[in-house]
Amino acid sequence: MNGNLLDHSALHWTHYRDDSVSDTPISYWGTILDIDTSGHVSVLYRWDPHCYCHFHRHLCSTTSIVLAGELHVSTYEHDELTATTVRTAGDYAKKPPGDIHMEQGGANGALVLFELYAPDGQLTDQLDQEGNILRTLTTDHLRHALLRQNTPAAA
Repeated sequence: MNGNLLDHSALHWTHYRDDSVSDTPISYWGTILDIDTSGHVSVLYRWDPHCYCHFHRHLCSTTSIVLAGELHVSTYEHDELTATTVRTAGDYAKKPPGDIHMEQGGANGALVLFELYAPDGQLTDQLDQEGNILRTLTTDHLRHALLRQNTPAAA
């Protein structure tokens, strides 16, 4: 994919929403930019203002750059909150596998580019509030989603 990542109208977004947890409103959007055969994945996510993504653990190396807005990151170890960080436009982070966190958009939301490297195909575990695995996201899942994303809707 080549193009301007700040031009949202040129991208095909999937909305992720979950109203079952009232104290952490989940509302964020994602678009898959690229997946290669060696396990490199490029995705762009945007958060609605003051909304969260699902609680999750990265199973692969993850690099991210905040392109716009603020991203509030709450990091956990052994079911305990260990750090809260506010990342602003231009902030770069590289995390090893095992990073457990939840992200929240700031007052104007957030736009973040993620580059993941998962040679075994394992990307993230979505977790419940107790840290139990609800589902595991793989590169195969994203390949299927990319096909749907790039298939025009029937007229």
